[in-house]
Amino acid sequence: MNHKPETIPATFEVIDERFAECRGDSRIERLYDGCRWAEGPTYVPAGRYVVWSDIPNDRMLRWDEMSGSVGLFRQPSGFANGHTLDGQGRLVSCEHGNRRVTRTEHDGSITVIADRFDSKRLNSPNDVVVRSDGSIWFTDPAYGIDSDYEGHRATSEIGACNVYRADPTTGEVTSIGDDFERPNGLAFSLDESHLYIADTRRNHIRVFPVNKRGRLGKGRLFAECTAGHFDGIRLDDAGRVWAGVGDGVHCFDPDGALIGKIHLPEGAANLTFGGPQRNRLFIAATTSLYSIRFNVNGAPPVYSK
Repeated sequence: MNHKPETIPATFEVIDERFAECRGDSRIERLYDGCRWAEGPTYVPAGRYVVWSDIPNDRMLRWDEMSGSVGLFRQPSGFANGHTLDGQGRLVSCEHGNRRVTRTEHDGSITVIADRFDSKRLNSPNDVVVRSDGSIWFTDPAYGIDSDYEGHRATSEIGACNVYRADPTTGEVTSIGDDFERPNGLAFSLDESHLYIADTRRNHIRVFPVNKRGRLGKGRLFAECTAGHFDGIRLDDAGRVWAGVGDGVHCFDPDGALIGKIHLPEGAANLTFGGPQRNRLFIAATTSLYSIRFNVNGAPPVYSK
């Protein structure tokens, strides 16, 4: 499955002068282009590789930073979508097809973190983040049960698309947000006092205060999408929000202003910062995995706190 990387010109659009300081390579690398719908890239520092999902093909792929080679990480993958790392560097995954959130242990075994709420099967967990207290927060839209393309067609047992938190000690799953149509990408602020949540159907990102009990307060509109739909979101270490959208990646200042764009030939789904210095942006965009190196760094990972 080796694939020779190719490069394309990097097209930056500076909307606000605050984006001018976010400089990077003049070219974007296309690391792989054989996916049907690429999603959920996560950089694994211990192995210096990126894991991402190719949902309709029911597989997870692995790009090796040292060799540049691409190979299978897992197939079948349960139609996996979003991924992240927990405080011990273990991979946490959302599986559309199996309708669950899992953790890959260091020995390769898989532990189920959540597959039900209130004794009802989840819809199809989509994206996930881990807080420094070990709690696991994930969105649960219905894309994996809408059809057989990204999972298995089924009727929602819950009857809604919510956001949940799984307790790291008890495993209890709590609904922490039910005012969504299709919750998708999510990310914590740098101090974890707020949670950003993208709602693809409403095409906006809202930001919610998080109290000490792990509950969300009243949210406010953070940003509206101007190209396609919001999908995955990640923060850099200055608190800027980077979002996958229809024409590539949009960058928002912490005050919610759209300050710049990175244009891609395909719609972007999800993204992550990686590399030894966290200054390499990896983007899963439709059929491809892209990469560009920046002079800005991603938010510190939870396991370094």
